[in-house]
Amino acid sequence: MKPRAFDYHAPEHIDEVVGLLAAHGDEAKPLAGGQSLVPMMSLRLASFAHLVDLRKVEGLDAIHAGDGHVRVGAMVRQASAERDPTVATVPLLARAIPNIGHFQIRNRGTIGGSIAHADPASELPAVALALGATMEAAGPHGTRRVPAAAFFDSTWQTTLSEGEVLTAIEFPVWTGRCGFAVEEVARRHGDFALVGATVGVQVDGDRVTRAAIAMLGVGATPLRSTEAEAALVAGGVDVDLREIGRLASAGLHPSDDIHASGAYRAHVAATVVWRALTRALEEARS
Repeated sequence: MKPRAFDYHAPEHIDEVVGLLAAHGDEAKPLAGGQSLVPMMSLRLASFAHLVDLRKVEGLDAIHAGDGHVRVGAMVRQASAERDPTVATVPLLARAIPNIGHFQIRNRGTIGGSIAHADPASELPAVALALGATMEAAGPHGTRRVPAAAFFDSTWQTTLSEGEVLTAIEFPVWTGRCGFAVEEVARRHGDFALVGATVGVQVDGDRVTRAAIAMLGVGATPLRSTEAEAALVAGGVDVDLREIGRLASAGLHPSDDIHASGAYRAHVAATVVWRALTRALEEARS
C-alpha cells in the first residue's frame, strides 16, 4: 500500500512548526521518527494532507541534566538515548528503551514521537507515567507544561491542543537506594508487549519510602496503580509482592483482540508486576 498524496514541510524553527499546524489544522501532522505514523499512512489507517517534519527543528534533539531531572528533547533518537550517560541517570527510561522493537526501529524512532503517539502497549508512555514526567509543549499560545498523568487521553490520543507539538520531556532523577525494572510478555522479541510493567522503588532500611507502578497493554492508556504503590509503601520490603501484583491488576478490564483475551491480560498483569517489583527491590537493597 501507499499513502495518499501529501505536502511535505521541513521547518527549522519551532515557531514555523506551530504556524504550519495552526494554518492547516486537522489536515497537518508532525512527523518525528515516523516509525508508527508512516506505516499507518501506508496502510491508509491515517491520512493527512500535510506532514511537518521535525527533523531539522533547532534544539529538539538535545539532552540536558537539570536540577533533579533530565530533559530529553522530543527528537532525540531512541538509539542515542539508549547509549547516553545522562539518560542512564534515569534507569527506568534507559532500561525500557531496548524493549522497543528492534535496533533498526530505535535508530529512527524518537523519544517524543513514541510518547506523543500514545500507544497503550508502548513502553515509554508507561515510563513517563510511572516517574511522573512532565511534558513540554509549544503551541499558538506559547509553551506549557503537562504532567504525564494528564497527558494520555485514550488510544493514540493525548491532551495536546490543536496546533500544539511536544518539544521535550522532563524525567525526574531518583536518588538514594533505588531499584527499577521493566517486565513484559510478548509473543516474540521486538513485538509489542501483550502486557508489561515499569516499576521503581526507593528503600530506607526495611521501609519502602517511594514506589511507582505503571502498566502497559491493559487499557486505552498506560495505567498507574496508586493503590498498589500505597500498599507497598505501607508494607515495607517484606510485604507479599504477589499480593501487590494482584492488587495492581484488580479492577483491570483489558479488551480482547486477536493476540490475547482481556482475562489473560489481567491475569498476566499481576505476574509481571510481581516479577518487576522483585527485581527492583533486590536492586534497591543490594
